[in-house]
Amino acid sequence: MAEYSDYNYEQMLELLESLHDKYNCADFIEADPISIPHSFTDNRDREIAGFFAATIAWGNRKAIVRSARKMMECMDYAPYDFMLNATDADIEPLRSYVYRTFNGDDFVDFVHAVQSIVRRYGTIGELFEGSFMRHGDMATVLSEVRREFFSVEHNYRCEKHFSSIDKGAACKRLNMYLRWFVRRDNRGVDFGSWTKIPMSALYLPLDVHSGNVGRELGLLTRRQNDWKATAEITQTLRKFSSDDPVKYDFALFGAGVNSGL
Repeated sequence: MAEYSDYNYEQMLELLESLHDKYNCADFIEADPISIPHSFTDNRDREIAGFFAATIAWGNRKAIVRSARKMMECMDYAPYDFMLNATDADIEPLRSYVYRTFNGDDFVDFVHAVQSIVRRYGTIGELFEGSFMRHGDMATVLSEVRREFFSVEHNYRCEKHFSSIDKGAACKRLNMYLRWFVRRDNRGVDFGSWTKIPMSALYLPLDVHSGNVGRELGLLTRRQNDWKATAEITQTLRKFSSDDPVKYDFALFGAGVNSGL
């Protein structure tokens, strides 16, 4: 892990905070997958819309947002009601959906899994919060929630779309989803509705952009974008904000996407 002198620490903190201020604002929303849950007012809809948007959040952001909106159209723009009441006949047309390697059969399996969670727990948030209340460790939560998600009948191939921390995956999309619903500030981007999970427990949604910028700044030494790298860079960022290290996701991702500090 990178070590900083007092001078470098202050310089790095100023840079991270300035980038955070630049990118953690309402202007960030429109082009980002978080725009999908922002199109709903009921938090139960937001959680489900956010989960599906996060599930396909790789590749071009415009394509992600467009394809996630198509998912919402498939659910009649009422995702919570769809999970509670959709019949097999309602779900079958979803098999025509495709976004890159996430195809219609994957979509159907994911809908069945979310249906099961909603019917057993009430909301996706209740599952995540309940698991955290039991374990107090987000890595354990990610493992437990994945097992719960795939406890219903499904095609094995769809499992690649729900990252496995037990196999060392960085879990970027899951950590991004958690950021959306756990982080609480007055910037209007993240929702902060899962109040039983502290922001300090979150991990950075590490991807190619945040990883490259993190290495450039000396915040990350591990070359591979896996769970060990996620844990390393998050622990480094906790030096700059122990209560809310993942706020710097805006700084690292924004600088990476916009090609420069």
